[in-house]
Amino acid sequence: MRGEHPGAAGEKAGRWQAGWHGAAGRAWLALVLVLALGLVFPADGAFHQWATHRDALRQSSVYGILACGLTVVILSGGIDLSVGSVLALVAVVTARLAIHLGWPAWLVVTTALAVGALLGGVNGWLTARLGLQPFIATLATMVFARGLAKWSSGGMKVSTAVPEPDGSFRYLEVPALFRWIDTRVLGGNLSVVTILFLACAVLCGMLLGRHAWGRWWSAIGGNEEAARRSGVPVERMKAGAYVLSGLLAAVAGICQAAQEQQGDPETGAGYELIAIAMVVMGGTKLTGGEGGIGRTLLGVLTVGYLEKILSIHAVPESGRLMLMGVLIVLAVLTQGLGRR
Repeated sequence: MRGEHPGAAGEKAGRWQAGWHGAAGRAWLALVLVLALGLVFPADGAFHQWATHRDALRQSSVYGILACGLTVVILSGGIDLSVGSVLALVAVVTARLAIHLGWPAWLVVTTALAVGALLGGVNGWLTARLGLQPFIATLATMVFARGLAKWSSGGMKVSTAVPEPDGSFRYLEVPALFRWIDTRVLGGNLSVVTILFLACAVLCGMLLGRHAWGRWWSAIGGNEEAARRSGVPVERMKAGAYVLSGLLAAVAGICQAAQEQQGDPETGAGYELIAIAMVVMGGTKLTGGEGGIGRTLLGVLTVGYLEKILSIHAVPESGRLMLMGVLIVLAVLTQGLGRR
């Protein structure tokens, strides 16, 4: 390349290889170890059945959709703790509109996405415009959205069972939108929600890998002031990252409502922590500036398969949560070791 120092190409290749064999290499290793654990302890052959892998992918898909949005936010140097509550609010709104009011599917989806984008925009406004710390801003939105979900549902699940004044129940039909999302295709071998997750991953991957926005988000996460001096619209891009995260949380909320066939104001509690764990396990730096959707996919598979392996071995939820906490610490520690 003309005008480039002879060693520049080698330096770039060296940095790329160091990143790949570092964070991405550790993410691959973690996934391989988890899969090996399933092969060594197959739970009477359950791990060898395709249904187990299909269900593991389906159960990880909602978390994975959240993780895609969180990857963009974390890459830009932020954090979003509100996605689990946004998911719950959107699930309640989706169930109310689709089940009780009978709105057409396109209008239900459009309204649900607008709710997610609005709350994401609030996060972006608080962080980018008002300068609040992302942890505080999204924590406030998390509490607000959860309260709004409980208020709008009356603290009850919005389901096909509608209470009557005399204490009886009137049962409504499950909306076609819910039945479509909760079905399986390709001969029953793949869930629609998994396809939606992969579509979200492809969209985010294209934004991060093939669009200037991806470079800008990485630059902001790496050094915000340097990015601003280079002409990057920092405030607008930071706000956009949170809007995208809110949109994907809305997609996850629609999927959650469809799979549960109801809108539960309590659903999604702690989902943000699992999604963050997936992003971190994939090797995206919590400090921002380095990461990507490919790495997040590795984290989703690692955490998803680990959860499934523990589940088929009947490990109680308390043990799974404790193990998840240990894994998050180990993932962050390995990131620190990789920078030395």
